[in-house]
Amino acid sequence: MTSSIRHHRAGRSRLGFALPGGAFLALLSLYPIYLLVSMSVSEVSSGTLNKPWPFVGLDNFAALWTGSDLGNATLNTVVFVAVVTVVGVVGGLGVAIVLRSSTIGSAFLLGMMVFIWALPPVVNGSIWKFLLADQGLLNSGIRALGLGDGLPFLYDSHFALISVALVNSWAVIPFNALVFRSALLAIDPEVLEAASMDGASRFQEIRSILIPSARPTAVVLAILTVVYAFRSFDFIYVMTSGGPGSSTTTLPFLSYSQAFVQHDYGIGSATGALSLLIVAVLAVVYVRSTRKEEA
Repeated sequence: MTSSIRHHRAGRSRLGFALPGGAFLALLSLYPIYLLVSMSVSEVSSGTLNKPWPFVGLDNFAALWTGSDLGNATLNTVVFVAVVTVVGVVGGLGVAIVLRSSTIGSAFLLGMMVFIWALPPVVNGSIWKFLLADQGLLNSGIRALGLGDGLPFLYDSHFALISVALVNSWAVIPFNALVFRSALLAIDPEVLEAASMDGASRFQEIRSILIPSARPTAVVLAILTVVYAFRSFDFIYVMTSGGPGSSTTTLPFLSYSQAFVQHDYGIGSATGALSLLIVAVLAVVYVRSTRKEEA
């Protein structure tokens, strides 16, 4: 009985601590979501923004569905998310394996990871835009070495999306590496010593011990990276502004363009509502994955 009462009081105490934060998050998120959904079923333009919004039902979603922008943006989003997720997770694991050692080089690399992770996306994107420009550092180096006239990293419809996705991966690798490193450091050193005494090579140690130990963490990080890549906007805005043409226009950028460039807030909100639905599904998958790992 005493244990039950103590457990009940502990639950109430945790709820009391979480309640202010939960209320604050609800205040900052639920009302904007309500406005987003309201605008998505209304006719809202620059002329009616400050007036009562005429209700149009699902007309905005129908117009969005029959247009060509949604399909192109969805395909770009899938490619973008796939590149960021694969490179971000695999690269993060690779860096974490290197960071397991206690050498001066690994300590320097760890510091660089934290520095890259701490850089604001606008600053990071601006640096890479300079590096990948037609007269930027990389193309200047290619010409100086006589390897060609340079590559249209940000000016070709095929190169641009991959270039921005790789830059986004560069920004997410440090976070994934730090989380993976914590998982790898939790491995019992005796297990690694036993493998070494049995004659296991470095590759066998990575394949048979490190990667299996990091697999639960990889599942959670993959979901988080998908969410991060899906909602990515700043790198695209800074580096390509959705171009050339619409080759780097993803769903979040399409929503921004429709609402704040074309001033069709109803269609933009409909795109945003679809994006929000996808993120909500991914959030549910993330919560279920974390609960499964905790169990």
